[in-house]
This record gives sequence, structure tokens and C-alpha cells, in this order.
Amino acid sequence: MSYLIRVQIPDTPGTLGAVASALGTAGADILSVDIVERGEGIAVDDLIVDLPGGRLPDVLITAAESIDGVQVDAVRPYAGVLDTHRELGLVENIAAHPKTGFELLADGVPRIVRAGWALLVRATPDGPKRVAASTAAPETPAAELPWLPLPKARVLEAEADWVPETWQELGTELAATPLGKPELALLIGRPGGPAFRTAEVARLAHLAGIVSMVLED
Repeated sequence: MSYLIRVQIPDTPGTLGAVASALGTAGADILSVDIVERGEGIAVDDLIVDLPGGRLPDVLITAAESIDGVQVDAVRPYAGVLDTHRELGLVENIAAHPKTGFELLADGVPRIVRAGWALLVRATPDGPKRVAASTAAPETPAAELPWLPLPKARVLEAEADWVPETWQELGTELAATPLGKPELALLIGRPGGPAFRTAEVARLAHLAGIVSMVLED
């Protein structure tokens, strides 16, 4: 089974290699490494690993944290596409098919930012309207979205009153970005975490800014 393990490690030569060796000793096969964020001597990395059947994911935490200064933020099952640079392909596809651009964006974004789902929502006088949704988006609607209109991309409070109970039960981390205008927003959820980092939100906002220029509204 594949897992995504997010680690905070000292940003020093050899530390990531030591983590990789420790995971290998625990039986994990590393499939990909993505640098999420760097700053103040700390690097945040996402590692996709395969773990043999019968091995509990707890061994990944134990192995990684056996290296001095390493902290595991989260471990969760992962079934996404192992490609962290799909932005260009998604933008090109939307540009070629602008009539279905909202649907293409909602379906493509989770694979780029390693989220579980995405929703495009619009503020209307009658309340929030769902414009498009990814295949794994929750059926339970949010009756209110008090953060709309949204002036800029940000992480949203996962346990706020407006968040449906079913989302909260899954420990869903949330982030959103406007799509060309504050009334239209892209909302993404990551059930079970880890929390969205500043660099991930910035990446989401950058992608939304590019896509908004080619989408037909």
C-alpha cells in the first residue's frame, strides 16, 4: 500500500538521505519526494512510499523520527498520481476546452496539491452555489460559506461552525483561493491532513490566477 508521509527535517546536507535509509530499513520503498516548503533551517517534504502488506504505517513514523530533529506531521494512505508538476498540462487542457474549464479545474487540482477533493463555489444572493466538483468531493453541502467573497487565498479553520459535521469527523483540512473574482472560489479539502502549508496555498493561488485568465465564466 502507498502512503504519503509529511516530515519536517533540519535543512542540512545528508538529513533527507538518513530519513530515506531509515524508511528503507523499515521496509518502505520511496517512490517520490516533493519539497513543500523551506525556511529558517527547516525543510518540509512529502514522501510517497510503498509499504509491504501486513506492515502498519506506524513503522514509518518510528523510522523517520529515529533521525535527530525529524518530526512527522502526518501519514495517510495515498492513491494519487505520482507527478508533482502537472500545472502546465492542466492549464493547457483548460485553454483547449474552456467550456468545461470549471469541471477540468476541479478534477485536476487535487492531484496537483495532493488534496482529497476540490469544489468550485460561487457567492449568490440566495447563498453559496456549487459550480463544479471533483469526483471525490463530499455530497454533504455547506449551507453557509461566511468567508465568501474571498479576497485572497488562505487556509480555512477546519472546525469552524460552517464546516459540515461529516467533514470535521474526517479531520478535513481546508484551503481556498479566489478564481479571478472574490465571489468565485476554489475550495480544497484534505481529509485526515496534513494541514496546508503557506507554500501550498501560494501554489494554489498562482495556479488559480493563471486559470482564471482562460476560463469562461
